Amino acid sequence: MKTLGSREVYANPWMTVREDRIRRADGSDGIYGVIDKPDYALVIPLDGEQVHLVEQFRYPVGERRWEFPQGTAPGRAGADPAELAARELAEETGLRAGRMQLLGRLDVAAGMASQQGRVFLATDISSGDVHREHEEQDMRSAWFPRAALEAMLRDGTVCDAQSVAAYTLLLLHQR
Repeated sequence: MKTLGSREVYANPWMTVREDRIRRADGSDGIYGVIDKPDYALVIPLDGEQVHLVEQFRYPVGERRWEFPQGTAPGRAGADPAELAARELAEETGLRAGRMQLLGRLDVAAGMASQQGRVFLATDISSGDVHREHEEQDMRSAWFPRAALEAMLRDGTVCDAQSVAAYTLLLLHQR
């Protein structure tokens, strides 16, 4: 597939939507809509057999969601993923990790978005102050036994695709 042209349809500090004119392999022309967002970091805080989750209202789905701490840094697209992970962990939970290990990379929605994420395992945890962004003021956070997390995954309480995929990376890492 070849890009023939591109135009920005919408932009704000967190995302850009563009429409690309494309030529397919068979020579036919078409369009492709793409959402561009800065890459993100997702952190799995693990202390023994407990994981730390955050819960917040997710406006696009109109419901609160439990998930692993994660986020981007608008204006810092070139930020080191490990630094972004440490920043998100501290900002959302107040936790600090003595050790942060990269588990893998995830595409958010490769059919429509360019955004990718890095998944980190945070261990050797200590507590500190929370410094949430304005949109995160209603966020809650809590430790859960892994068995409880797995029950929440099965019953749909945790349904954030990035968190589900990240937990799979953790399970594979621990094999």
